[in-house]
Amino acid sequence: IIVTVGFIDPGNWAANLAAGASYGYELLWVVTLSTLMLILLQHNVAHLGIVRGQCLAECAYEFLPKWLSRTVLSTAGIAAVATALAEFIGAAIALKMLFGIPLVIGSVLTAIVCTIMLITNSYSKLERIIAGFVSLIALAYLVEVNMVNVDWAAAGIGWVDPNIPNTSMLVILSILGAVIMPHNLFLHSEIIQSRQFNTQDPVIMKRQLRYEFLDTLLSMGIGWMINSAMIILAAAVFFSHGIAVTELEQAEELLRPLIGPAAGTIFALALLFAGLASSATAGMAGASIFAGMFGESYDMKDFHSRLGLGLTYIPALLLILFITDSFQALLVSQMFLSLQLPITIFLQLYMTSSRRVMGAYTNRRFTGIILWGIGIIVTLMNIYLLVIG
Repeated sequence: IIVTVGFIDPGNWAANLAAGASYGYELLWVVTLSTLMLILLQHNVAHLGIVRGQCLAECAYEFLPKWLSRTVLSTAGIAAVATALAEFIGAAIALKMLFGIPLVIGSVLTAIVCTIMLITNSYSKLERIIAGFVSLIALAYLVEVNMVNVDWAAAGIGWVDPNIPNTSMLVILSILGAVIMPHNLFLHSEIIQSRQFNTQDPVIMKRQLRYEFLDTLLSMGIGWMINSAMIILAAAVFFSHGIAVTELEQAEELLRPLIGPAAGTIFALALLFAGLASSATAGMAGASIFAGMFGESYDMKDFHSRLGLGLTYIPALLLILFITDSFQALLVSQMFLSLQLPITIFLQLYMTSSRRVMGAYTNRRFTGIILWGIGIIVTLMNIYLLVIG
């Protein structure tokens, strides 16, 4: 659930709203494809965490040359900053909608609240808080989708028909980067270790690996439903009325006359919950990545983890000072995640395909072919964006 909240963040909201408002139900297939890729990748990286008792960043430190591991992990750290940027903006926009708080001040308040959450809470407490946020977000979208007229036939086609409308590649890659977020792969390999068990007993190990897949399948499925609901809502409310969405605040204003006065408040509260929860997970991931550069596990009592948190949050806050178009910044931040994603995917696959790293639990041939195929597809999509851009 902690990982799931990372891909129902404000960056997803912007990408999904842009997709639904501009292309109707046509890009729902991107959420389906991205989620299927995500399930396989998250399942694979969680195996690394269970088998090794180390996160992906720690394995990079141990099994790669130091210059290479720190270069690769630095790009992942930058991706965590881009993620935190989107999360802060989203939560700040929600605070502005609800209380009129300026964007910069709202971003700083979000960073302070999330820093306190991370420093003072154990895994179990934090997990309950985030699970509560996810439940509220899901409930908010369930309410809103049932308040509009949805063309379910068109939505059904959109989920399975890989259609690429003209000028849609930026939005497609924004959705891809927002769903398969690179920092979340590092995060999952770290937090899976919070479930203590006997790694020396093969029976217990197999049981943990099996239960992990069910956990991942359920959690990522929840994320798929919420992301799909975002696009469906935007398609039903904005695309069907010929209204372009260029900012999240505008979405709140437009929802009020179209589907009632309650929708705006529901939208803002759900956005605030998403921003706070995903800001916390971005901070956890950034701290884990930075600690991994020194061969250490995530531990907010440790200097490197706290420094990693600061190096994730502070640059994101500084960048917000120079942003003039918050909606476009959200889309670009998610696109950057897509550009960094192949680096993280191939790092992960190198580790999980290595018998030196995984021993008897290395990727099977068929699994490896599928995962390497995912990495190649993501890389080719990024190359296509750079060429047409």
